[in-house]
Amino acid sequence: MVDTGLVRRIEAGTAGGRDRAVDGLRAAAILGVVLGHWLVTATVVTGDGVSVASPLAHLGGLTWASWVLQTLAVFFLVGGRAAVLGYRRPYRAWLARRLRRLFRPVVALLAVWTVVIAALLAAGAGPRTVHTVLTLVLSPLWFLLVFAGLTALTPLATRLHPAWPLLTVAVVDVARIGLDGPAALGWLNVVAGWLVPFTLGARFFHRRYGWALLIGGAVATVALVRWAGYPAAMVGVPGEFSNLNPPTLAAVTFGLAQCGAALLLHGPLRRLLRAPRAWAVVAVANLSAMTVFLWHQTAMLAVTGLALRAAGPLPGLHTTPDSPAWLAARLVWLPLFGAALAGCWALFHRAELGRPRTGTG
Repeated sequence: MVDTGLVRRIEAGTAGGRDRAVDGLRAAAILGVVLGHWLVTATVVTGDGVSVASPLAHLGGLTWASWVLQTLAVFFLVGGRAAVLGYRRPYRAWLARRLRRLFRPVVALLAVWTVVIAALLAAGAGPRTVHTVLTLVLSPLWFLLVFAGLTALTPLATRLHPAWPLLTVAVVDVARIGLDGPAALGWLNVVAGWLVPFTLGARFFHRRYGWALLIGGAVATVALVRWAGYPAAMVGVPGEFSNLNPPTLAAVTFGLAQCGAALLLHGPLRRLLRAPRAWAVVAVANLSAMTVFLWHQTAMLAVTGLALRAAGPLPGLHTTPDSPAWLAARLVWLPLFGAALAGCWALFHRAELGRPRTGTG
């Protein structure tokens, strides 16, 4: 239930011309990332310590989850849209405000985990365990760095056609994969690949492009997976070639399809969010979007660690994700991950908010 008084305050404090559907799409994208990580990231406890595994490496039928829950392109799409709508001169002051909002909650995360890692080392945790934990906790930061860089490019994004970064991704993939060029070339795609949906949001955020992007992106992705050898999973699988790290052409065309779907849903979502209660849920989620994103892995690790200490290795938390039984057990744990994340939110969301507000300029 949403508090009636809070609903009224949020409704009264929301600008009349605000595009609520953009916030709705952002909230959905964050939810997809969180659920995706919780579902396909497994911590396996062995005598050598804790390591990361993925059910996608063992359960091929779960690949569809990466198509539904890997929603980064939608986040960059609405990020480009929000950046353009909120852009104000002077540029430096505008950028400083946006970067403060992005990185303010990072300070709390790093402070907490500095203490936790020190405690783990003092307790005798091995290098493998510490490396695994740090990788899971700090992995969201790559996204913030890329998003901050693209935000800084907002003035350019208002003039750049997304076909150019898309072409860059294609050329880089041909060079590094087709011609066996240096693997380091792929890191050009970290910027170019996510610049495609960002510029779409900045310049072409309209329903009339929706079907073309959805159908064209889907067809291109199927063709790349079927005939060009790209993996079907749209997230990284340990030990296998990744579509996401760095982004490949298949990941970008898949993102185009997602962006098309988002543009088609924009109108219905805007109508839905005219309802004050529905809007209040989305508004509150957006005010803490970075807190949720940064702490969701911590929430999962907190449940994993406490359960291991209390009961030893448990199915769905500490075992190899190689059977439907593991997946069924994992689904049972998801509500506890959510409860732990709510606890993290209660403790740390004020670090993101600064002064309370209902808008996102």
